[in-house]
Amino acid sequence: MTNFTLHPDTKCNPTDTFNVSMPWEIPAFSQPEEHVPEKDPHFHFVESTTRAILMGFAKNRRVYLYGPHGSGKSSHIEQVAAHLNWPCIRINLDGHITRADLIGRDMVVIRDGKQVTEFVPGMLVWAMQRPIALILDEYDAGRPDVMFVIQRVLETQGKLTLLDQNQVITPHPCFRLFATANTAGQGDASGLYVGTQALNQAQLDRWHVTTELGYMSAKAETQLLERKLTELPSEQIQRMVACAGLLRQAFNQGDLTTLISLRTLIAWGENTLLLGDPHEAMRLSFFNRCDEVERVLVSEIYQRCFDVELS
Repeated sequence: MTNFTLHPDTKCNPTDTFNVSMPWEIPAFSQPEEHVPEKDPHFHFVESTTRAILMGFAKNRRVYLYGPHGSGKSSHIEQVAAHLNWPCIRINLDGHITRADLIGRDMVVIRDGKQVTEFVPGMLVWAMQRPIALILDEYDAGRPDVMFVIQRVLETQGKLTLLDQNQVITPHPCFRLFATANTAGQGDASGLYVGTQALNQAQLDRWHVTTELGYMSAKAETQLLERKLTELPSEQIQRMVACAGLLRQAFNQGDLTTLISLRTLIAWGENTLLLGDPHEAMRLSFFNRCDEVERVLVSEIYQRCFDVELS
């Protein structure tokens, strides 16, 4: 990491910045560096979720954020970090992330023109030694051996022992840890999130703050789409949001097995602008993803909102 301040050197008023009331100001950095995410001027901060994330940044609480796909879990953390100029990186805990990826390993490197073997720290060890907000994405899909590596770090002042190196890593005072997942850690009975698993209860107990982020209200989604897709007519956006609401209602009732997310809504709008055809854009963004048996219902809902047959 280059040219970063070791500690926050300014304060942020949460009411002015996030429109969220908190009993204290939030520490922040006055200048961004290369690992600070870019600000999204159209981002919509959900109050309860933002409050939980701000607790993580201001008071070093470990925050576990879960909810359906495409609801903006990781984006919420990144956008808070962006407004605080707080360096932030994400690690996706897919099946290929190993213990060595997090802790580190001995590798052959070139020093003064010669090959030498030395220990190269993994992403977790590297981040712990810096003022970085680390986001563990897809937390409920992590491998068991990887999850036990993280468990010790979850303590507020959790130190990490590198047995091979006879070294103890003490977290930087401004190191922050967040996790995002599709489930609350109890597993997924719906079959919607293949690969997720029930989490160790002793590990879940170490997360100080657990919060759920669902999809936005129709009003908030409409306002967000109007800000991001300024070339789309307002009436069309309202119909898109109404259609998404009916499709989610059908999913909740068990009539659909495919859930339309905010991310899909945005893709639908972007494809509409590219093609000039909202109906073809809907087919490409969501309809073709649905089970053939369920497409009849999707088409009926779409016709109710747009007076057009999809099939």
